[in-house]
Amino acid sequence: MRAALQARLLHAWTGKGALACLLLPVAWLYGALAAGRRQLFRWAGLRSHRVDAFVIVVGNVVAGGAGKTPTVIGLVRHLQARGHAVGVVSRGYGRDNASCLAVDACSAPEQVGDEPLLIHRATGAPVWVGRDRWRAANALLARHPDIRVIVCDDGLQHYRLWRDLDICVFDDRGCGNGWQLPAGPLREPWPRRAVAAAGQSADRLLVVHTSGLAPDGAFSAQRSLGHTVVDGHGATLTLRALNAPGRLPLMALAGIARPEAFFAMLRHAGLVLEQTQSLPDHFDFRLADTAHWAGYQLVCTEKDAPKLWQVAPGAFSVGLEQTMEPAFFDAVDRQLAAQIPAPHASTPGATRLSSGHGH
Repeated sequence: MRAALQARLLHAWTGKGALACLLLPVAWLYGALAAGRRQLFRWAGLRSHRVDAFVIVVGNVVAGGAGKTPTVIGLVRHLQARGHAVGVVSRGYGRDNASCLAVDACSAPEQVGDEPLLIHRATGAPVWVGRDRWRAANALLARHPDIRVIVCDDGLQHYRLWRDLDICVFDDRGCGNGWQLPAGPLREPWPRRAVAAAGQSADRLLVVHTSGLAPDGAFSAQRSLGHTVVDGHGATLTLRALNAPGRLPLMALAGIARPEAFFAMLRHAGLVLEQTQSLPDHFDFRLADTAHWAGYQLVCTEKDAPKLWQVAPGAFSVGLEQTMEPAFFDAVDRQLAAQIPAPHASTPGATRLSSGHGH
């Protein structure tokens, strides 16, 4: 039911049809409340707080996933390659508790969130989760005082943590119908009115389009599936081998914002999917009815894998490769150079990354 509602909203946000119009009064209320909160920060009724590090916030203004997590991973890897000591903070959406926690490779996804766990495993960078990103950033710095750059996974609308650079990610939907939630996908109006009291400004904003096509002034990224898959036991296969003669029929599962995008990429890669199962974003696979999976081999996203492997360790996970245009990393480096001396780069900055689907 929840996945069906999510899909219906995503479709409604592509235009200004009956459902979107019906939700407009709620959107006006949401917009007024959000605007009032932003104004409180501008008037210092609510305050942003700095930390002793250069803070980069990577997020989106559209709900429903736009490629934020792959962008975070690519950015962290680039900073590491440039020699920067970098850490990550995140809310850890969908986890079972609200405490401030460090993420390690053995963390349970229900405790720290699926995306922070994916980021830590993909980069090895220190990651802390907490609803209050400023508190999480301070906890990170207390444990790792050498950190000079903090990447905040999500949080463009979380003004309590002062930022030195914002990165806003869009996908092929752009701004959708241009309306705010729940009548449209926007969390805030776009183009935005920057909250200067939280560190936002037009010259400290980079815009990325993960659809591969970017308007003037924005940067583009290309996404494709990786060529190999891995199961919960560590066994690997080529992606195409999943449809080899003699293997069980293939079922694709996705508990992400846009499951159909993942299924379409699998089909584009040449796979024949006997069944697909769309699940709510951040779905807890411990709640799944596993009887439906009997007689199939399962394939999922890297984001879903740690949760799915708890109940189906033989499922295969496929990564997402995202290639950023080099000019994006040049722009990030220029922003950093204005405040942080350039460290010795250990290896050339890479622009290709492997990451999970969804945000």
